[in-house]
Amino acid sequence: MKTIEAPTTVAALRRRAARREAGVVAVLAVTALALGVVGLTYGKASVTPAEVLAAITGRADAMTGFVILELRLPRLIAAVVAGACLAVSGALFQSVLRNPLVSPDIIGVTQSAATTGAVALLAFGLGGLALTGTVIGGTLLAAVLLYVLAWRDGSGYRLVLVGIGVAAVSAGLVSYVLTRSEVQDAQKVYAWISGSLARAEWETLVPLLLGAAPLFLITLPLARRLTVLQLGDDTAGALGVHVRRSRLGLLAVAVCLAAVAVGVVGPISFVALVSAPIARRVVGAGAPALSASALVGAVILLASDLVAQFAVPGLTLPAGVVTGVVGAPYLLWLILRSRSA
Repeated sequence: MKTIEAPTTVAALRRRAARREAGVVAVLAVTALALGVVGLTYGKASVTPAEVLAAITGRADAMTGFVILELRLPRLIAAVVAGACLAVSGALFQSVLRNPLVSPDIIGVTQSAATTGAVALLAFGLGGLALTGTVIGGTLLAAVLLYVLAWRDGSGYRLVLVGIGVAAVSAGLVSYVLTRSEVQDAQKVYAWISGSLARAEWETLVPLLLGAAPLFLITLPLARRLTVLQLGDDTAGALGVHVRRSRLGLLAVAVCLAAVAVGVVGPISFVALVSAPIARRVVGAGAPALSASALVGAVILLASDLVAQFAVPGLTLPAGVVTGVVGAPYLLWLILRSRSA
């Protein structure tokens, strides 16, 4: 007689999902570390991993220490932190609004940040914490306007349409500001709005780290509410979650994360769009997978920056060019899939 096995308990399923996510996070962390080692050792002035370790511990010669500590390490840290910020921002947008097409670069959030940053750089010469704070403030104002214009029934499709319009207006404003500025200033700002890690140095890392650290700490308790919100508004309300307040809080954190990253590396496209779907697909669970999304974003930006620096000999491209080449086909695939669904 065939025996019937006892059904797997919910606790066992949760443990299995947690183990799978932990394994994915570990693999992604090792991948990011490997890309970081390549970024620190490869270049016109090639060094060995032993020399990198010597530079970090203060035992290298002056030239090696300068190349590693002043040129390459800030760029590496900026790629990791900015990629994680953009990825978590996209994950929050997509999870809260339950729409894979919604991300800060698609709905105009990063373009609004770029507009504010371009004006702050050209008109007022701001930098560091002042630039980051201005970008966050301007982006929040643009996000409030976007929310007022687009929000109706909680679906993200109207938000996408209005956001595309906001992104177009923001791009037009940036173009106007560039045409009214000096050539040298315009070249600097144009390299930034193309999405580049060229501005990464210890001075610019301070506002990035000071902005990202508290936002990630805020995201941790809000992530629990995000898991409940994915069950639906009625179920979340029955479980004691204030749906509207939680949704607004999560969206505000997502906007600030995107603005902090844009303030340093510019509006790098498609990292926020593709990171969370890749993480959720690999993790294979219904959870938001924010940790995995952050590491996917870091890996994508690290790899894109390496390709941008070394794919074409003698030419250094902005990392945003590489992410655009990869992300644009993915966006078209998403649109086609949504139309056929």
